[in-house]
Amino acid sequence: MAVVSATPASTLRDSFSVSLTVGTYGAAFGAASVAAGFSVLQTTLLSLLTFSGASQFAIIGVIGAGGSALSGIATASLLGLRNGLYGLRMAPLLKVRGIKRVIASQITIDESTAVALSQQERGEDAMRSGFWLTGFGVFIFWNIFTLIGAFGAQAMGDPAAWGLDAAVPAAFLGLVWPRLKVNADRALAISAMALALILTPLVPAGIPIIATAGVAVLIGLRKS
Repeated sequence: MAVVSATPASTLRDSFSVSLTVGTYGAAFGAASVAAGFSVLQTTLLSLLTFSGASQFAIIGVIGAGGSALSGIATASLLGLRNGLYGLRMAPLLKVRGIKRVIASQITIDESTAVALSQQERGEDAMRSGFWLTGFGVFIFWNIFTLIGAFGAQAMGDPAAWGLDAAVPAAFLGLVWPRLKVNADRALAISAMALALILTPLVPAGIPIIATAGVAVLIGLRKS
């Protein structure tokens, strides 16, 4: 595969480490989904077709708690709005059309976008490689571990006891922290974390993340 042969080893390492770490968290989703009353087939299809961890957890959380399917879909769609923003950022870089555009939209997630942007100093080719490798990597591992988690839901017990609930935040922190090179960026990151912590007990899941993204966009527009 041409994209792999031309990819720096550091980009391959970043993509694989994030893909495996985040993909493993799919086991927690699989277990939680079955525990919420979804079948193994329904759980697997959610990962294959939706492929957005926060949205998937929102769906099973709302429906599992007795909410309607419409409420679950609405909540998941709200959380999925951020992927549209990622698409706006990635489109000028990827420059894809037709079926490739459809495939790219499916794997435009937090992790593929984060790894792509973290490769900026290595050039646009490394950024594109980081996007594709991470997107496909997470997709493969996420679906494999979703199936494992769904089948082993009862044996697995509480996913948090495995430390899987901390895997995704840790991966993001490792990607973002090296990019905070100026005081203004550090101040923005700290402010966003503080806002998320304040909002978490007050609003539905997912809203704190969207709110912090809004703050970052507003500050970015002011700078420009």
